[in-house]
Amino acid sequence: MNNYRPFLIIALVLLVAAVGTALLLRSNQRRDSSSRDADTELSDKAKKNLSADTIVTLEEFGDYQCPPCGQLNPTLKKLKQEYGDRLNFIFRNLPLTKIHQNALLAAEAAEAARVQNRFWEMHDLLYENQSLWKDDVNPRSIFIQFAKDLGLNTWQFTRDMDGKQIQMRIEADEDAAAKQGIDGTPTILINGRQLRAEMTTPEGVRKGIEVMLSPRAVPSP
Repeated sequence: MNNYRPFLIIALVLLVAAVGTALLLRSNQRRDSSSRDADTELSDKAKKNLSADTIVTLEEFGDYQCPPCGQLNPTLKKLKQEYGDRLNFIFRNLPLTKIHQNALLAAEAAEAARVQNRFWEMHDLLYENQSLWKDDVNPRSIFIQFAKDLGLNTWQFTRDMDGKQIQMRIEADEDAAAKQGIDGTPTILINGRQLRAEMTTPEGVRKGIEVMLSPRAVPSP
């Protein structure tokens, strides 16, 4: 038995060494995996930050019966297509009901279409056909026809136009305008900075976007 004792000791030492090596390798693998996860997370954050830095938010306070709004809409539509994901276009309702009798109903039609994911299509139809409905005594039937042309559920569309949810959304837009002292349309804000009235032109809006896309642009407050 004594003759085998050295071999048993050597075997035991080798076994302990093998177990230690395995544990060390597993620990290193975990650290490598954690490091890769951290690198991936940092990379994703960097991508998000890069994306955020290259997006310009254009916010319009508009009235669907307002002639200048209708004239500006083709330019804004073109800019949306041109800049793609780099331009975040937000439209806010500001129906000037004291001078435009059908503006509120048009805003309700656009927001009712939003419920069925057709806001921008209705938005453009209202502006493109402004002359068709702006002087109508009651353009509701025209708006329902627009909804039908867009393939909307007209029963739901009509119900939503008169619903509280739509009224609240429009009122929220009006409140946002009031808080910023905005009382005319079209009013354009680019990254929170309001364009002067004389700059609210196709050329002025494009220039404002380009300035904000410039690497030297000052971040909005």
